[in-house]
Amino acid sequence: MRAGAVTAAATLMMLMSSPAMALTRDDGDNPGPGISAAQTIGLFVVAPLVLFAIIAGLVMVMSPKAKKK
Repeated sequence: MRAGAVTAAATLMMLMSSPAMALTRDDGDNPGPGISAAQTIGLFVVAPLVLFAIIAGLVMVMSPKAKKK
């Protein structure tokens, strides 16, 4: 019951908060140029998958079972 009340209160607070502060720039804020959709997919989808494949491959090659052959 308590967990449900805390969850409901947190959800209400998130829904009631406004992103108004995101519209104002801070001193020294200098955002760079945006990236394209292809660059976004490459950065957040392809790169992690490639890193995962490399790490998994290294683990499989260096495992004790592979050295017994």
